[in-house]
Amino acid sequence: MKKETARKRRRTLVQSQRLTAYAFLLPNVAGFFVFTLIPVLVAFGLCFVKWDFANPMEFIGIRNFVRLFNDEGFRISLWNTFYFTLVSVPFTIVIALFLAVLLNQKLKGIKFFRTFYFFPYISSMVAVAVVWNMLYHPSMGPINNFLRLLGIDNPLGWTTSITWAMPAVIIMSVWKQVGYYMVIYLAGLQGIPEQLYESATIDGANWWQKFRYVTVPMLSPATFLITMLLIIGSFKVFDQIVIMTEGGPGRATNVLVYYIYDQAFLYFRFGYASAAAMVMFLIVLFFALFQFKYEDKWVHYG
Repeated sequence: MKKETARKRRRTLVQSQRLTAYAFLLPNVAGFFVFTLIPVLVAFGLCFVKWDFANPMEFIGIRNFVRLFNDEGFRISLWNTFYFTLVSVPFTIVIALFLAVLLNQKLKGIKFFRTFYFFPYISSMVAVAVVWNMLYHPSMGPINNFLRLLGIDNPLGWTTSITWAMPAVIIMSVWKQVGYYMVIYLAGLQGIPEQLYESATIDGANWWQKFRYVTVPMLSPATFLITMLLIIGSFKVFDQIVIMTEGGPGRATNVLVYYIYDQAFLYFRFGYASAAAMVMFLIVLFFALFQFKYEDKWVHYG
């Protein structure tokens, strides 16, 4: 009898704990369904229809995708996105690693400099983009004024130049986010056993050899993580484009997300915009699956 009562109490306790766990999970699960899963499913359905919000939906099959890959504007925006990724990702990694190594020193006031370099990351992207736009101003911007002091009579047009608009956005983006990845590298550096450097010193290794054969291999898990985060994040670049260039001049900075935004909310081609969004989703999904597949191999053998 006592054993039966004890079992019932345990059963009741387990059920109570499960209900408590479900109660805590419910808001997050409900939010995921309402704000993520359902919109994704709706967007997937819109890929196959023609809809401008004012008229009834018309099922058109895969014509949105056929039109998409014949659209020069889409190809330009896709190339601009890859351009942004291919340039910004390596620069961010190199600068973040350089700063991390530089700030991984036991010096007085080093915490201030770590905070100083991290601060841009927590600043508003809108505010940062507005300030950088002022810095890039062709005639009154401090950057071009400084270049004139150096004797350059016709400095760069920056965001008003088809050639330099994307590099200008990349420079600002790297400056904005490099502090966050510097912190990840700092954590990795502080996790490297000091004995490895001592052994390298005994073997006669100089600072470059220690960096190449000890630091870089030991940071490979952090480098892999940072690379994947940067690649995925670069395909979502939008805020700085809107504030600084609005996709211009011409179509020089018209990236994929901005192209989708234009098609959906400027031209009201919701089905067509959903098709473009689905292509971007598949690209990002590819990199995410790559990360899941090769992360362990990179961590252990990288």
